Amino acid sequence: MIASFIYQNSSPKKLNSRLNSSSGLSQVFAAAVVDQQFRDMLLHDPSKALQRGYLGETFSLSEEEQDLLTSIRAQSLSDLAKQINHSLLNNYPTSRKSHT
Repeated sequence: MIASFIYQNSSPKKLNSRLNSSSGLSQVFAAAVVDQQFRDMLLHDPSKALQRGYLGETFSLSEEEQDLLTSIRAQSLSDLAKQINHSLLNNYPTSRKSHT
């Protein structure tokens, strides 16, 4: 099974629960970090990478997450992460509300 790594931020900002409940993006990034061949495929042919999965397992991604991953053209994993983060923050501005 692919380990799920989720960054826990101590700030009072909360992500949209729909995004928070999916570990699919975390699984994709975990696989890309540890496997250069998967990372290269994700960067050059994301549809194929997502379809093939990693170590015989597929990723639990929403249609929206799949569309996002396949629409971004990045030169590095860092660039991909930045673009995804930017897109998610712009598409979910209400997810950044502070709780007091």
